[in-house]
Amino acid sequence: MAESYRFGIEEEFFLADRGTRGGPGPLVEEFHAAVEARLDHAERELQRIQIETCSPPSDSFPETEARLAALRAGLAEIGAEHGIAVFAAGTHPTALWRSQRETPAERYRGIVHDLRMIGRRSLVCGVHVHVEVARPEDRADLGRRLLPFLPLLLALSTSSPFWQGRPTGLAGYRLRAYAELPRTGLPELFDDADDYARYLRVMTRAGAIADATYLWWNLRISAKYPTLELRIADACPLLADTLAVAALFRCLVRRVERDPGLNARLTGASRGFVMENLWRAQRDGTKAALIDEAQERAVPLPEAVEAVLALVAEDADSLGCAEVCARARSIVANGSSADRQLRTYEAALQEGARHRDALNAVVDSLARETAGRP
Repeated sequence: MAESYRFGIEEEFFLADRGTRGGPGPLVEEFHAAVEARLDHAERELQRIQIETCSPPSDSFPETEARLAALRAGLAEIGAEHGIAVFAAGTHPTALWRSQRETPAERYRGIVHDLRMIGRRSLVCGVHVHVEVARPEDRADLGRRLLPFLPLLLALSTSSPFWQGRPTGLAGYRLRAYAELPRTGLPELFDDADDYARYLRVMTRAGAIADATYLWWNLRISAKYPTLELRIADACPLLADTLAVAALFRCLVRRVERDPGLNARLTGASRGFVMENLWRAQRDGTKAALIDEAQERAVPLPEAVEAVLALVAEDADSLGCAEVCARARSIVANGSSADRQLRTYEAALQEGARHRDALNAVVDSLARETAGRP
């Protein structure tokens, strides 16, 4: 089935008290228990204020959309029963990290023990996309050659303009907060599969990590599945945006796999351009201009999106997801979630709302979008 580039999507969500719009109170444990009893493919995350869903491996976007939409609806229904709003965003507009508690599970306790305050400060949500490849042994090479496309995917998904109850001035603050953790950000430019295997072997033998699941890079080789895992995207309140990012990534995986020469000569400077573009995507979101290494100029995001859509046109047709990929044009034209959140916040302030009430309006709008009720 690898030739069909099957994919799976993991969506992380925040929880909020429907009254205060801050972190949920004691009823959060009853909420989690109800989700565990009633929903398949939903599980707890690092913080009690979070929950994650996932779609089974599929080669169909309509099928995956239906599954994820049903999970979102189920979370919204259970949340309503317990006075909890469920929403997707890269960061929580109102919740403060000091007030949160980690999920009582051995893995999460271990992470917080290892990372200390940094682990407790990790209050972010993202979208992770797994894509199967024909030859899993090629994933180190494929991942290396996919790096230049990551900033564009981030820009399309930006949904984290607030942090700790304050506007940040950035469209995507999530990766700045996440960068506090070790082994995050861009993966290294591994020479080949053997170079990656040596890195993993030394890291585990030295006791730095227990296994490859403790490598939290923006793009990584999955330790559990024969997939490449995209981890750079902010959690998207609109399901259509999640699917667009997933479709583009899936097509890009196929494109680099069938064209071994594409991005085959990346250098340290190339990685530096990716780093700069990631900053531009975080700061400006859909208004970003990304450096094109070949053209030696900064390209506005609409132009960059058109170039990527043209690059993967054959792949999108072959995989039956051209229309899903084309959603990227609408995101650029109308703005990402970050743009909508800021518009909601500023409109509330202009109407005379206090700062906290304006943030509450953002939480409400995120919950409506996540449930499919914009």
